[in-house]
Amino acid sequence: MGMLLFFVLSASAQNADAIIGKWINPSGEGQIEIYKKGNKFFGKLAWIKFPNDAGGKPKTDIKNPDEALRSRPELGLELLKDFTFDGEDVYENGTIYDPKSGKTYSCKMTLKGKKLKIRGYVGISLLGRTEEWTRVE
Repeated sequence: MGMLLFFVLSASAQNADAIIGKWINPSGEGQIEIYKKGNKFFGKLAWIKFPNDAGGKPKTDIKNPDEALRSRPELGLELLKDFTFDGEDVYENGTIYDPKSGKTYSCKMTLKGKKLKIRGYVGISLLGRTEEWTRVE
């Protein structure tokens, strides 16, 4: 019985880890690398099509509501935080940060093969927007 439970838990962990890797957003302007810390999932901006501003300097988080964070580079920013796996290809209870607006939203992600549906919302999931990211091979 103990071995059976081990295999079930091990298979569940492998399913959870299926999200790990690089994903490109629909516009093709950015790649997000999803990784695991402990038993939660996070994602950082790993590549940007236009990493520099008009002056040739690396873009920074200028829209952040916290003035102290506005000088940090956009490249490497942790955009996805604290996602948990629900066992059915859904990652929930996390947040997504949008550096273009400086806003953070509640977020749910659903993995469908090489596609990742990202649903950012305020309050309830009904009031939100969905994007579909594609796995980078």
